Amino acid sequence: QVQLAESGGGLVQAGESTRLSCAASGNFFSIHAMGWYRQALGKQRELVAAITSDYSTNYADSVKGRFTISRDNAKNTVYLQMNSLKPEDTAIYYCNAEITFRYTSNKYYWGQGTQVTVSS
Repeated sequence: QVQLAESGGGLVQAGESTRLSCAASGNFFSIHAMGWYRQALGKQRELVAAITSDYSTNYADSVKGRFTISRDNAKNTVYLQMNSLKPEDTAIYYCNAEITFRYTSNKYYWGQGTQVTVSS
């Protein structure tokens, strides 16, 4: 079984920074892609940022220039550095990973989510 454990987040002031971490554990071959999604109250879950195994990145327009996604393959961990936070960044942030197994097809896993609240 694969588990994603998120950490970070909490309450921050507008304009400040915070960093989220997500570590994958379990029995798998490798991690192809990792990403962060968020879901604000009353809204659909949306992609924030993603990074592939070759370190290609993709960002939502709303966070470009403010957020940076990175990964540490040795630690099976993905990070989301969030700078210049705005109240509209308030949401539950979810980690997602596409896991590669040696003898079966890739599967997607989700973390439990971590709340980020930005006060004005």
